[in-house]
Amino acid sequence: MGRVSWHRLWAMSRKEWLHVRRDKRSMAMAFAVPAAMVLLFGYVITFDVRDIHMAVYDQAHTTQSRDLVDAFRSSGYFRVTRQLDDDEEIAPLLTKGSVRLVLVIPPDFSKHLAAAEPAPVQALVDGGDANTASIAINYAQAIVTSYSAKAVLKGQPLPVPIVVASRVWYNEDLKSSSMIVPGLMATIMMILSALLTSLTIAREWERGTMEQLAATPVHRLEVILGKLLPYLGIGFIDIGIVAVVGGIVFAVPFRGNPFFLMVMAMLFLIGAQGMGLFISAATKSQFLATQLAMITTFLPATLLSGLMFDLSSMPKVLQIISLAVPARYFIAATRGIFLKGVGLEVLWGQALGMILFALVGLGLAVHAFKKEIA
Repeated sequence: MGRVSWHRLWAMSRKEWLHVRRDKRSMAMAFAVPAAMVLLFGYVITFDVRDIHMAVYDQAHTTQSRDLVDAFRSSGYFRVTRQLDDDEEIAPLLTKGSVRLVLVIPPDFSKHLAAAEPAPVQALVDGGDANTASIAINYAQAIVTSYSAKAVLKGQPLPVPIVVASRVWYNEDLKSSSMIVPGLMATIMMILSALLTSLTIAREWERGTMEQLAATPVHRLEVILGKLLPYLGIGFIDIGIVAVVGGIVFAVPFRGNPFFLMVMAMLFLIGAQGMGLFISAATKSQFLATQLAMITTFLPATLLSGLMFDLSSMPKVLQIISLAVPARYFIAATRGIFLKGVGLEVLWGQALGMILFALVGLGLAVHAFKKEIA
């Protein structure tokens, strides 16, 4: 194979950078898209359920029933938008989706409380959105339980045999953005890296400059590395953009080592960009390369990486397939670094996955380009 010439490598890298710098669309995609995507996804993809519209059918009209309704209002999770006077109003509201939950308080509610007896209330929930419905039910149960513990029966509080004091680590406010934004770093970098690099070699073919490149003494490894280095630098800048936007806009904490994050990011970017170069060399068409890059990066990085869905709850077959999705390992690494502040002692498995991905991506790119430069 011969030794890699740093002079030729630098010349190849400089040539590629000039191509990128002159392509305004690529520059816009490289620097504007990451910030736009993290803002869009950070706000849109959320599992926090607040401001749930609810209606109240209070048949008791007592101080105790009003206190229970006030407990729902003050929780911050529910907004009472309707006060009902007839049970026939319930079905139309839930059918139209005007409210998610209807709280029904029976007329003998306070009587049961005064007699130290169970006082049932009914919560009717719209199950059209199963996730929101289950969360609303859990919120309602927690509010009623808290109200019951504070209720006064004949001047004495209800006995509470077991008190659970919970403490949340790493994501104390349970904000979904703190989980989503670090994961978005992997998804955005996977898509952008593969898209940008998938155009490079195909562009050489479509512009007719491949023959000139093939006639030079530059080695195929030098071509691949030379084309990869400018995008690696762009990837590092994009990582910084996502981290800054996540910290400023979404208040995502950063508790880990920035150097360790950059090392993991470098391995991931090399693998992703190598895959893009492989697609570019294999298709020789910018249009086909773009389409194939989107299919092979966006769907796996979104659905099979653990970004939005817990991998352990998926069917076993999909769990096995997800082992081949590189974003799975980088997402685990970014969340560990950002939220937990852990290092190689915990993330060594993810580091091995990133190293393997970098070697495979780079190897495939060099192998696919082998036939084009004799």
